[in-house]
Amino acid sequence: MPLMTLNGVDYGVGGPLLLQQVEFSIERGERVALIGRNGAGKSTLMRLLSGELKPDDGDIRREQGVRVARLEQEVPAGARGSVFDVVSDGLGEAGAALAEYHRLLHAEEIDGDALGEVQARIEAMDAWRIDQRVTEVLDRLELDGDAAFSSLSGGMKRRVLLARAVVSAPDVLLLDEPTNHLDIAAIDWLEGFLKQWPGALVFVTHDRRFLRALATRIVEIDRGRLTSWPGDWDNYVRRREERLNAEAQEQQRFDKLLAQEEAWIRQGIKARRTRDEGRVRRLKAMRAERAQRRDLTGNVRMAAAQANASGRKVVEMKDVSFRFGERRLIEDFSTTIFRGDRVGLIGANGTGKTTLLKLLLGELQPQAGEVRTGTQLQIAYFDQYRATLREDWNALENVAEGQDFVEINGQRKHAIGYLQDFLFTPERARAPITRLSGGERNRLLLAKLFAQPSNLLVMDEPTNDLDVETLELLEELLDQYPGTLLLVSHDRDFLDNVVTSTLVMEGDGRVGEYIGGYEDWLRQRPDPAAARAVPETPKPAPATVAPAAAPAAPAAPRRKLSYKDQRELEQLPLRIESLETEIATMTAEMNAPTFYQRDAAAIAAHGAALQQAQEALDAAYARWAELDQ
Repeated sequence: MPLMTLNGVDYGVGGPLLLQQVEFSIERGERVALIGRNGAGKSTLMRLLSGELKPDDGDIRREQGVRVARLEQEVPAGARGSVFDVVSDGLGEAGAALAEYHRLLHAEEIDGDALGEVQARIEAMDAWRIDQRVTEVLDRLELDGDAAFSSLSGGMKRRVLLARAVVSAPDVLLLDEPTNHLDIAAIDWLEGFLKQWPGALVFVTHDRRFLRALATRIVEIDRGRLTSWPGDWDNYVRRREERLNAEAQEQQRFDKLLAQEEAWIRQGIKARRTRDEGRVRRLKAMRAERAQRRDLTGNVRMAAAQANASGRKVVEMKDVSFRFGERRLIEDFSTTIFRGDRVGLIGANGTGKTTLLKLLLGELQPQAGEVRTGTQLQIAYFDQYRATLREDWNALENVAEGQDFVEINGQRKHAIGYLQDFLFTPERARAPITRLSGGERNRLLLAKLFAQPSNLLVMDEPTNDLDVETLELLEELLDQYPGTLLLVSHDRDFLDNVVTSTLVMEGDGRVGEYIGGYEDWLRQRPDPAAARAVPETPKPAPATVAPAAAPAAPAAPRRKLSYKDQRELEQLPLRIESLETEIATMTAEMNAPTFYQRDAAAIAAHGAALQQAQEALDAAYARWAELDQ
C-alpha cells in the first residue's frame, strides 16, 4: 500500500495551474527524483506532500501514522542557537524541552530550580529516549551539538538541517536541492547515507551524477502534468526527446488543420450558404482546444559580452604561501594561467578555495611569494551567495541599473527583451527580487554577469538551483567563451564538461594541479596513504655568498662555425616555428571538452607527444643559443 497518494490534485497561484490533475503515489523504499524547469512546481509539490500547502482541488491521502519531514531549499533565516537546538527543533514540544535542558545544563551558572522543572517536563513526556536519538543523529552526521549554528559554513548548515529532518525518523523524507553548498566529499557522504535510508525519499536536485546514483524513479513536472519514468537518466532523456518530437508533430498537424478550417469559415457568401454546421461546431471545439494548449517553456538564450583580449599570461604565481593563524592553506605553490584556460577549483569547504581565488585575482596579497596578474583584464564575477544583487531593486533594475538598453558585443538590446532571453516575462522582470525563486535569482545573476564585457569569468558555484536545460546551455556558452574561466564547483559532471585543468586543495597547504576535469583528477591523484608516507623533501641549504667577481675579461672572439653548424643555425628558426605551431595545435585539441571523453590510453599518448614536442622546442632554443655566439 502506498505511503502517500495524490488524486486529481490541482494547485495554482494565478495564471495557468502549476499542478493540474496530478496523480502520484510514493511506495516504501522508493527514491523518487523530481525534475522540471525552474518554476515548474517542484518545490510546490514538496510543500503539498509535507502538508504545508493544501490543494485547490483533489485530495492527498496518507497511510495512518505516516511521518513526513522536509529539507528546505534555503537555510531558514529564523534558525538560531546551538546545533543541538536546531536539530531538536524537528521534534516538536519534546525537542523544545530537550533544547532548553541542554541550554540550562551548559549555562555559566546553573539554575537548579529551572533545571529540575524542565527535567520533570521531559520525564512526563517520556522524552529521554528522544534525547538519545538526537545524540545518535549528531554522531552519525559528525556534528558538534554545542557549536553555534550561525558560525557554521553553508555546507555544515545544510548538514544540520538534514539532521533536523531525519531525527524524527520520518517515513517520507523530502529533500529540496540537498547538495547546495556541499563540497564533493560531503556529496559523496550524502549519497552513501541516503542509499542506506530505510524510508521513502523524494528529492529535487540539479546534480545529474547525484540523481543517477540515487533515483529509482524519475518524475517530471512539465506544464502542470506529471509523468513517471524508471530511474535511468539516459533512458529518460532519450524517451523524453521522442515524446516531445511526437508532440511537436501532432501539434503541427493540428495547427495545419485549424488553419485550413479557419480559411474555410472565412470564405465568401457561397461558402456560408453551403456551410456544414457540424463542421462549424468542430472548428469552435478546435479553437477552444488551441486556447487551452500550454506550449513548452523556451530555453534560455545566453550570450556573454566580450571585452578585448587579455594578455597571453593571465595570472602567474611563484612560491606563494598563505596561512590563516596556524592553519596552512597554501604552501610554496606556483602556477601560470594562460589566456583561454578553463580552470576548475576543487576542495572541501574551508580548505582555502576562496583564498586561492582572491590571491589569483590580486584581491589578497600572499604572505610569501609573488602573484602577477596579466594586462588588460576585465573581470566578471559570479557570487554563489548572490551578494551582487540588490534586494531593494527588481530584476530589471539589477541588470540595467537605470538604463533602458544593454549592449552585448556591439548590439544594443532593450533591457526587457534581454531579460526575456533569460525567461523573465515583463511582469516578472518588474516584480520585487524577494519574490524570485532560487533558480530565477541564479538566472538573473547570469543575465547581469553576461551583460558585462569581460575576458576573465570567475564563477563561484553557478549551478545551484538551475534546471538541467539551463545547466546544459551554460556548459555550451562556457565552452565557446573566448576568454579565461576560473570555476569553483562541486557539480562533478559540470566540471568534467567545462574545465580543461583543475587546482585541487589537498590539505596542509598542498595545491595539486591536474589536466582535465573531476574524473581525470580521480585517475591522476596520488594515493592519499602513499602521499602521507613520503617524507618531506628537505629544502636546499642557502647558497654561500660568492666572493666579489674579478673585473670582466674582454669578450672572447666569436668562433667560426663549420659548414654543417652554419646550415643547422640557418634551419633552426624554421624548426622552432614548426614546433611552436605543433604545440599550439595539440594544446588547442586538449582544450576541447570532447578531448577528455577519449579513452585513457589516447589521452596519455597525446600528453606524451605534447611533452616530447615541448622538450624538442627547448632543445632547439638551447642549440640556437649555443651556435649563435
